[in-house]
Amino acid sequence: MSGPGRPSVLVAVEQLRRRVPGGIGTYARGLLAGLAAHERSLGEPLAVTLYASAARPDPLAGTGRPVLTSRLPSRLLTRAWGLGLAAAPPGFDVVHSVSLAAPPVGRGGARLVVMVHDLAWRSHPEATTARGRRWHERALRRALRRADAFVVPSEAVAGELTAAGARPSSVVVIREGADHLLAPDHAGARDILLASGVDGPYLLAVSTLEPRKNLRRLVQAYELARAGGLGTLPLVVAGPLGWGDVGLAELDSDGVVAVGHVEDAALSALYAGAVAFVYVPVAEGYGLPPLEAMASGTPVVASTAVPSVTESDAEPPALLVDPADTDAIASALVSVVADAGLAASLRSRGASFAATRSWEAAAVAHLELWGRLV
Repeated sequence: MSGPGRPSVLVAVEQLRRRVPGGIGTYARGLLAGLAAHERSLGEPLAVTLYASAARPDPLAGTGRPVLTSRLPSRLLTRAWGLGLAAAPPGFDVVHSVSLAAPPVGRGGARLVVMVHDLAWRSHPEATTARGRRWHERALRRALRRADAFVVPSEAVAGELTAAGARPSSVVVIREGADHLLAPDHAGARDILLASGVDGPYLLAVSTLEPRKNLRRLVQAYELARAGGLGTLPLVVAGPLGWGDVGLAELDSDGVVAVGHVEDAALSALYAGAVAFVYVPVAEGYGLPPLEAMASGTPVVASTAVPSVTESDAEPPALLVDPADTDAIASALVSVVADAGLAASLRSRGASFAATRSWEAAAVAHLELWGRLV
């Protein structure tokens, strides 16, 4: 222990070694930023060390945290974890994994905490590859055997995880922050838009291009909206190619502009400059992009499958739609663009709601959980 109620913690951040870390990477970076902010509030350091495969140059060195590395490359390391052939380094009270790719811990040693972002491969198997489903099922079964506690981002995932066999008392809901966006690079965003033929107002969607994100229905709804009063306002889609039959060909429609992966500062500017943001996945464990848009002051249309905006005690901060109803999505797009009062209300509600989601608060909740385990 580093002090009363403050355990020594090893955070397994192998996801940050991925070429595109995605939402899990955003969680990992947000958690580290929240811990750093809390350290500044405390005026003293926390005993938190990072663990991942080796990389040179190592971007983790810029976090200001001690870093332990394995000699195994990334893919072999996570495979060895799964087979029990490699374990977390000893000497820590708690090992926290940012995903289901979690290292085992020695008997009688550290407590293991696993972050479970979603169980979408179960609820929507058609939106996941067969290989992906097999890997996630094996990883979930290992976690259910090995983990002492689970962190989930929403009540929806908590319910799914307990239904899968986790003890309810072991599952802790910690909502993620919305204050991680970089200062907007307006010049970079404008260059991206102009290179894609967009010179003026636009709608924005941000997601990996994969079936679960429901982009096919979004494009169909956008086509209906263009004919129903939206006009020629383009729909800019930012995000990397994922898998399956949802790719650039699916976005080949008048007014739809795919700009691919966008670096964080330029993405911040795209959010801030959009007339409205739309995000209508069929399944989501949490859903950071709508919160990012709200934090940027942009009105949001979101599906009812997005817990980050639906799990609110107040009036929903977004215009909610059924992700299977293309007519409803189309109507929402027209409304948020045509109705200035609605757009202003969504901006205000969204910004207020996003302000309640901080990474420091999420980090404090993690610290409290880690402290209870030892």
